[in-house]
Amino acid sequence: MKRFVATARGRVQRVSYREHVYNETFDRNISGYVKNLGTGEVEIVAEGSEQDLRDLINAINIIRRPIAVKSFTVRWEEATGEYADFEIIRGEIQEETFERMDYAGNVLHSMDMKLDQGLQLQHTMLDRQDQTLQIGKETLQVARETKEEIVGLRSDTRKHLDDEFAEMRKELVSIKDALARAGIQV
Repeated sequence: MKRFVATARGRVQRVSYREHVYNETFDRNISGYVKNLGTGEVEIVAEGSEQDLRDLINAINIIRRPIAVKSFTVRWEEATGEYADFEIIRGEIQEETFERMDYAGNVLHSMDMKLDQGLQLQHTMLDRQDQTLQIGKETLQVARETKEEIVGLRSDTRKHLDDEFAEMRKELVSIKDALARAGIQV
């Protein structure tokens, strides 16, 4: 068992960083606490296996909106076993309320931004659908015109071939008649 005492500096207060640290301990066998300091920093004391602690450090030393850890110092110590679980140490009720309100504002802002992005994406997709439909209409019109030309070509070809075959029949009849007059039986 090991222990570390860490200090996170940057945008770590009023952005729900303590909740993030707390949540990252759930799948790890870690005890200790996280608390805001009066200096605007956050202190984390954690005990557990060295691997779990290193994984925790990697998971909480982050820049992910709205959290921005700019500096993260760690001091390693021997575990004392004084903590039964991991907890968030809260401050005065007014400060905690303001922090929750700030975080809620950040969440709402993030949701608003994502909604705007979603609407923009929808508009882009609708524009593409309109373009596809227009291409489909043009293709259908070309197909109709092609069909009309094929039907017309078939009609013209049929009339031409019917006329040619009628002429050939006449010629065959006159050839047969000529052969019959010449005494040739066909």
